[in-house]
Amino acid sequence: MEKIKMATPLVEMDGDEMTRILWKMIKDELILPFVDLKSEYYDLGLPNRDKTNDKVTIDSANAARKYGVAVKCATITPNAQRMDEYHLHKMWKSPNGTIRSIMDGTVFRAPITIPSIRPVVKNWEQPITIARHAYGDVYKSVEIRADEPGIAKLVFEGKSGKKQEVEIHNFDGAGVIQGMHNTDKSITSFAHSCFKFAIDTKQDLWFATKDTISKTYDAQFRQIFEEVYEKDYKQEFEKLGIEYFYTLIDDAVARVIRSKGGFIWACKNYDGDVMSDMLSTAFGSLAMMTSVLVSPDGKYEYEAAHGTVTRHYYKYLKGEETSTNPMATIFAWSGALKKRGELDNIKELVEFGDKLEQACLDTLNSGIATKDLVNLMEGVKTTQANSDEFIAAIRKNLEKSLSN
Repeated sequence: MEKIKMATPLVEMDGDEMTRILWKMIKDELILPFVDLKSEYYDLGLPNRDKTNDKVTIDSANAARKYGVAVKCATITPNAQRMDEYHLHKMWKSPNGTIRSIMDGTVFRAPITIPSIRPVVKNWEQPITIARHAYGDVYKSVEIRADEPGIAKLVFEGKSGKKQEVEIHNFDGAGVIQGMHNTDKSITSFAHSCFKFAIDTKQDLWFATKDTISKTYDAQFRQIFEEVYEKDYKQEFEKLGIEYFYTLIDDAVARVIRSKGGFIWACKNYDGDVMSDMLSTAFGSLAMMTSVLVSPDGKYEYEAAHGTVTRHYYKYLKGEETSTNPMATIFAWSGALKKRGELDNIKELVEFGDKLEQACLDTLNSGIATKDLVNLMEGVKTTQANSDEFIAAIRKNLEKSLSN
């Protein structure tokens, strides 16, 4: 079979630990035998990020902006223990946060569903997509440890000379202080990405914050969303018969649990982080969650929603067998290849991505699954497979599909 040709490179961002091992296996078994892969490679493994003073992360994000499509492996965000383990020069920031900031994007996460794994919430009939704002808030916060009594103030000094100052708290003893920010520009980009994605997928869009408590910060999110909707998207929403509405985050949680699914739930940065983990677990597994970063000008970065599977990596280093689920990483590759084919008008590449995803689903539907899914599956005779066996089974189904 002749390999499928590509016209434009996609940006390939390699990662860390067990997902890095899976990354190579997926490329070797499911991509390279069938696609004449064109990619601009960046090693975002923690040792190379440390070696390049994290310049490689910035370069990869700029490359994603240049080429329009990227695929990313899971990466480590180091803490104190990782500093010692990897002998780092600095506690580098989250590479995902850096990339999201440069691309000014919104993260859309949705579960991969199969008939044999029923959601914990029994009335959910369709997947729920989380749209997570990917800039600012607690992820860009600054913090101070107040170790004695004193007054904490929030101060803004405008370039015009105007000064605003409010007291945060008058401390009688020790405490902690945190300052967060966001920008009208980033919130507006978030709104545009959400409305465009809703139109593309023909789904209702829900947005939730806590503006009853945060009467300036969260209220600005609500106001910008309403202005963008009324000005640019209301007519298209009405034409398609889809709905946009705003509600409080606590009300949204209750509505989501009672819903049948099949909509986009837009959340601020931290809310989206937590709620996407809740949804993925309720639908089955974090390893069955797709994730794509979409910029307002239509640049895409596909990734797995989970981490680097450290526990399995340590087992792998000892020569022990692992049954790590590669589904989300495979779907990151298929999503990127399909988008590259769509943008370059290469029908064969889009079809390959679809067939790769279907081969994954066919494998699971036949009962062959990794350890994390076996105990969740109902109505099918299951066979637990290690990572190599699972990918080999997917390849067999993929080859069968491509030969037809």
